[in-house]
Amino acid sequence: MVSEALALEARHFINGGLTILVEQQVDKDHPRVVNYLKTDASWRQIDLHPDVAAYLRNFVSGKSGLILRTENDTPYLYGNLADDWLDQRLAKLGLYEAGMGWHSFRRFRNSWLRAPAQRCQEDLRKYWLAHKPKEMGELYSSLKEDLPTRLAEAERVGYGFALPKEVVPNVPRKGLFVVARKTPATGILLNRMTETRGV
Repeated sequence: MVSEALALEARHFINGGLTILVEQQVDKDHPRVVNYLKTDASWRQIDLHPDVAAYLRNFVSGKSGLILRTENDTPYLYGNLADDWLDQRLAKLGLYEAGMGWHSFRRFRNSWLRAPAQRCQEDLRKYWLAHKPKEMGELYSSLKEDLPTRLAEAERVGYGFALPKEVVPNVPRKGLFVVARKTPATGILLNRMTETRGV
């Protein structure tokens, strides 16, 4: 969830950057980090494909505190960030749908993990996406505690989009603006959220 992503600190990248520890979020209405999450299932570790982990390691390297923060060292409010940045970019790409915004990333991830070519282990898919267990088998599954299996599954299923060629150092400090690029951007948005590329 975006409120969790905006509260990430360098210390939340564990296992050599292959796992993200989710234990806090940004308050919906106030620019502050809170130590509670939406549901009990939200407390989790999300394992990454090694390529994504390496990309994020370059982004996080040398940082402390919040990875994404305003010029006042406060967290971004996801509603403001959507209004001022994401929705405008989605509209330019012809991808904007009212109410979709940040949730489209979660939908893409879920669709990718469920696709027949990958068919992620169901207990791990639900764990990574913070879905509450609905039956005894899910509740007592030990897969979430089996780090080698989780890392192997994260590598096997891949990620379904092309990683950008450059690591952007951070969200711009002085307002949100478009930076001209010499080469076209690549990534999930340019793939229209439905086409799959990469691993």
